[in-house]
This record gives sequence, C-alpha cells and structure tokens, in this order.
Amino acid sequence: MNDVGGVDVTALQSEGLRRGDECHNRNVASSAALVAQLAPSIARRAQDANAAADLLAFMAGNPHFFLSFSIASAKAIGDAAHRAGEPGLVTAICANGRSLGVRVSGLGDRWFTAPVHVPRGLYFPGFEPEDANPDIGDSAIVETIGLGGFAMAASPSVVRFVGAGGLADAIRITEEMAEICLGEHPHFRMPTLDERGTPVGIDVCRVVETGIAPLINTGIAGRAPGTGQIGAGVVRAPLACFEAAVAALVSEPGPRNG
Repeated sequence: MNDVGGVDVTALQSEGLRRGDECHNRNVASSAALVAQLAPSIARRAQDANAAADLLAFMAGNPHFFLSFSIASAKAIGDAAHRAGEPGLVTAICANGRSLGVRVSGLGDRWFTAPVHVPRGLYFPGFEPEDANPDIGDSAIVETIGLGGFAMAASPSVVRFVGAGGLADAIRITEEMAEICLGEHPHFRMPTLDERGTPVGIDVCRVVETGIAPLINTGIAGRAPGTGQIGAGVVRAPLACFEAAVAALVSEPGPRNG
C-alpha cells in the first residue's frame, strides 16, 4: 500500500473506486473517506475547537480534496517504477497549457513533449469551447497508475460530468486503455467489470503500435487569466510524445535510468 503522510492512499483509492470514483475528476467518496479517517485526530489535537471545525468544513466542502493525495501517491509510485521498471513504461504525464510531456523508464530524466490539445467536454454556464485553454496541470499523473480515464468504467456518473457519454462509453474507454497497458492493477478493482483491475502500466510501444493515445480526465481551464475552471472533460495525450520516446528507445537500447 502507498502511504502519504500516514494516510493509506491506495486503500482510500480502492474504496473510492468501489463507491463510484475514478480518483481524478470524481473524488467524492475518497474525499469523504479521508475526512472520516482524519477527523478524530484533528479533533483530538486541535488547540481551538473553532479552528478544527473550520478545517473539517474546508475539507468536507471540497469534493476534490482527495485529489492532492492521489497526485502525491502517483508521483511516488511513478518515481519507483521509473527507477526499477523495464524500459518503455510511462511513469509521469503532465501539461503546462502549451505542451504535454511524458517521462519514460529507461530514458533517464528526459521529458518527451508535444503541443497539448484543448479538452472536449461540458462547460459551466456562461462558457463556450472558445473560452477554453489547452490542457494544463500535473494531475494527469494519476492516469499513469490506472486511475482517471483508465478507471472510467468504475465511475458511471463521471462520464456524463465530462461529456463522454454513458456507462457503455465508460466501459469502452477502459477496455481501450487496456490495449496500451501491461496489466491490471491488483488493488484498484471495478465492480462494474466483475472486479477486474483497472488497466495500468502504459507501454509507449503499444501506444505507437495501436495509435491509441492515453485518455485523460481533466478540468477545463479558462483561456483568460484568472478565470479558473470553466468546465470538465477529457483530452488525449498527443501521440508525438510517445513516438519520440520510442525513437529514443530504439536509438539508445538498454536501461538508462542512472
């Protein structure tokens, strides 16, 4: 299990999947479980009851509170896999609003980047697609450990939230992601698929061979500075990142993580 600050994040992620989260755009169940786990310690240690109440209210009032723990967990897992994994395993994904980059085991600390796409999805009232910025953020790293878009089948409600269809579409997306992964997660089980594990272990060679780009669940940021989130949707990682990584693997065979 993966521990972050004394919290067994993997156990909470697993519980969240069973309750309808995919632990990227939907963290309702995982956040609630985390607040329930931390509340007794907060109450016991707080010097001021009002401060404890304010903290718990802030945590309970943010349905995405757990996402920060998932990101930290994914980073820790990805770093370990980067050091120990076979060459060609995607160990991190992130975007900065202009480019999306992937880090791949066997190729050291290099990042392979390409222009990032604008997400497609549903917009909050008053916003339109032309208001959207190309994808931005580091939360896409959770897709590398089998969550988010890879766990869509576990979260029927998030599919409509991101404008990706219905349950049949969620199952299709998860099955498609399985085609580019090396296996199934041993702890992240999906009740909607008879307890199958979520696809995990993105293989750059399979991505290039199949032409299937990883699908990422994401918030849609406004193009205008200071706008913040204007919707939620999905975005595909650009294939060019993976093609560049495969070219590097071919030209520089052998482990190169240090």
